[in-house]
Amino acid sequence: MFFKTFGSFRPLFCTALLAGTTLGGCLTEAGMVSGVGLFSQAIAREPEAATRQAPSVTRATLPNGLRVVVVQDKLAPVVTTELNYLVGSSEAPAGFPGTAHALEHMMFRGSNGLDKDQLAALGARIGGSYNADTTEDVTQYFYTAPAEDLDVLLRIEALRMKGLTLSEADWDKERGAIEQEVSRDLSSPAYRYISQLQSILFKGTPYEHDALGTRPSFDKTDAALLRKFYEQWYAPNNAILVIAGDVDPDATIAKVRDIFGPIPSKTLPERTAVQPAPAPAQTLTFPTDYPVGFATIAFPMPGQNAKDFAAADILSDVLASQRGALYQLVPAGKALFAGFEFAPKKSAGFGLALAAFPKGGDSSKVLTDVRTILSDIRKNGVPAELVEAAKTKEIAQLGFSANSVSGLAESWSEALAFKNLQSPEDMIAAYHAVTPEDVNRMAAQLLDPDRAVTAILTPENSGKPIEGKGFGGAESFASAPDKPVKLPDWAEKALARLDVPEPAKAPVVQTLPNGLTLIVHPSHVSQTIEVAGLIRHNSDLQEPKGKEGISDVVEELFGYGTQKHDRLAFRKALDDVPAWESAGAEFSLRVPSNKFEQGMSLLAENELQPAFPDQAFQIVRQQAAQEQAGQLQSPGYLFGRAIMGAVSPKGDPSLREATPKTLMSLSLNDVKAYYSAVWRPDMTTIVVTGDITPGQARTVVEKTFGSWKATGAKPVVDLPTRPDSKTSRSHVPDKSNVQDTVVLPESLGLTPTNPDHFLLTLGNEVLGGGFSSRLYRDLRVKTGYVYSVSSSFDWSRNRGAYSVSYGADPDKVGDARKAALRDIHAMQVSPVTDDELIVAKSSLLRGIPLGRASLGAIAGEYLRLIELGLPLDTPDIAAHAYYKATAADVQAAFSKWVRPDDLSEIVKGPQPRW
Repeated sequence: MFFKTFGSFRPLFCTALLAGTTLGGCLTEAGMVSGVGLFSQAIAREPEAATRQAPSVTRATLPNGLRVVVVQDKLAPVVTTELNYLVGSSEAPAGFPGTAHALEHMMFRGSNGLDKDQLAALGARIGGSYNADTTEDVTQYFYTAPAEDLDVLLRIEALRMKGLTLSEADWDKERGAIEQEVSRDLSSPAYRYISQLQSILFKGTPYEHDALGTRPSFDKTDAALLRKFYEQWYAPNNAILVIAGDVDPDATIAKVRDIFGPIPSKTLPERTAVQPAPAPAQTLTFPTDYPVGFATIAFPMPGQNAKDFAAADILSDVLASQRGALYQLVPAGKALFAGFEFAPKKSAGFGLALAAFPKGGDSSKVLTDVRTILSDIRKNGVPAELVEAAKTKEIAQLGFSANSVSGLAESWSEALAFKNLQSPEDMIAAYHAVTPEDVNRMAAQLLDPDRAVTAILTPENSGKPIEGKGFGGAESFASAPDKPVKLPDWAEKALARLDVPEPAKAPVVQTLPNGLTLIVHPSHVSQTIEVAGLIRHNSDLQEPKGKEGISDVVEELFGYGTQKHDRLAFRKALDDVPAWESAGAEFSLRVPSNKFEQGMSLLAENELQPAFPDQAFQIVRQQAAQEQAGQLQSPGYLFGRAIMGAVSPKGDPSLREATPKTLMSLSLNDVKAYYSAVWRPDMTTIVVTGDITPGQARTVVEKTFGSWKATGAKPVVDLPTRPDSKTSRSHVPDKSNVQDTVVLPESLGLTPTNPDHFLLTLGNEVLGGGFSSRLYRDLRVKTGYVYSVSSSFDWSRNRGAYSVSYGADPDKVGDARKAALRDIHAMQVSPVTDDELIVAKSSLLRGIPLGRASLGAIAGEYLRLIELGLPLDTPDIAAHAYYKATAADVQAAFSKWVRPDDLSEIVKGPQPRW
């Protein structure tokens, strides 16, 4: 469960600051896919009888007011349900900003007819992903599961809508977990910055406090307050249910009517208006644990349902464009990173211009550069061609929504619940209507320095890793359940079967004359094609001695054009298609199906004919050295190094490290030599998915990549085997954190070709596989030691590893560790119960089809199997292994391969507890 602060927030700032985590939000077991916005339109209430808007979309509004949209997508035998309650933290009682977030957590603590243990067991048995998020305006609950289990998903949501348990005892336990979540987010400098920014821009409105909540507010929250909020707002006439996937629309509407129809509507309270007043300009400063600094300037912008939202959205696209003036700071050598983010909420939003500078660099200079660019744009406007390119890409982007079942549900939820639209397609007319004059008007109005909030995020040193003897702390546990959880009859009947799923249709695999492997997976759910490619490589083995870091420089240089097009011309050529492309040792392309050959020509040009211009090389090399200087002192980097050092012997190739010195020693000839050695067709796999036939795909790939030739013997790219690691402990100080992040890792002698790895995967489903796992039960549900905990096995061709990860307050780290070790040891000394084994098997077997629920997931799975040297039908092989496995088999595998006494302990946090 988590809260979502920003609605539709592009990933630029998230990637730069948080390396892929959700900015200001929480790590989540089920990811979100952001939608794209536009201006408000009222949704007319439809009659109770279902009316078909289009062949694949069916709608109904029940007599109790529940709005239902069913979007058929036959990509995979999978369904996603997303229930949107039109209430969030904006309606929280005064002094209790986290009420909506707390209630979201309690929705997983049981309801009349389905207690918390049954809900957890159901989630595990279904085998999908389930979670929720809280925003200022909407709270969402979403499940992705096999399509055959739709009835179960609907009954779960109906029971929670009709009668939540909300006991004081359950809240007392959940309070500990949610306060751990607060601690984790307060450990993020990005969260603290955005939270303060929001309090300034939205002062005096319900948006002043983000949706997370605070420890003091949770300490004084009780079950009665949560029940009042639930009774006021959780009603069918305040909800929109979106169902996407391989379902029969009419039958689905009938099921929804049968299951949700008896729930009565409610009289809803009046909503609080959100009307921010202009805030005076001011400057903030924040120390961070990031390897680079950021200069940012934030401006108020329209919300998702504002009439001029489309124009503001296009303006943000133009400001973020790699053809735009802000990004030009990067190739000019004036910033390590630069761009623009738009964070729209339902009734208001903000934009964020940002540029990164090296640790110890001059923040005032890069800030002046950003201000100068924004001032010029405000005065003189933006290029009309960038406006047209942004419009074309926003409209074309809609065509890709059907390529992901969960993404399709999220896109419709964004349109209906956040933007008050009839459908995502309503965006098209709004974007078409935007003119360059509209965008320039928005720039003149919004980019006002007198309303800007400036912030400097400056890296600070937190110290070197410290070795220690470990954590103490008393152990305290409630007794574990000693019998299986009895499911309700309707659930038991639906989930009684334990079947091996039907094998997936095999892709067409071909080898081109030059050795390139082509995998084609046709899917005609949209008129789009997605391409993913991988050149098998290993920089730890292939970088010359003394040239560590050269692979990063080479990768960065692919963004500087080709031998036919310079950087700007190449970006324009992509925009004209339109195509979304990235090049490097891992490469990708997304393109409308009728533009496949054009897109592939540009991808091949970028991969096979990179420009590697000397001026760009000089700048990229300098930037890489500056970034690495900060990286070597950042807690996140030191944490990763400590983990790798704990599981690998001294001198292992994986411990090689780039330094500013090795980076600055590189020459352009070194770059070209590395590229020539690593980029080979006989080490390359290209996966083509989408609206295409195998013959069409081969014709285009041969035309664009067929002339590529390899010379010399294939390089060695697999790390050697390594010995079993031994226990060690270290602490990485991080003064910016209030919560410790803990990893308990060890190396394994097992490789993925050994069938025991299927047994370990099955056992890990019992131990650390989600909300019903032993670790989750003992470290979160029963004790509140942690907010999240997981365990995992990781593999490469010659190596294996096992780890447990969690985050906890420093005074709870020791207790959490002892509990985790106890659970691991229990897996070795006694068999898992029959009920646990059935739940784990059901979860994994039912989860196999979910791996085909998006084109990206399909391609990613094929490339992962190629990387591991496993056959492409490995999921089907795994299914049979899971089905046949016994509890004794699982116990034997854990006893043979997992070594609890050898687990190391690496902690990143505010201070050691030794």
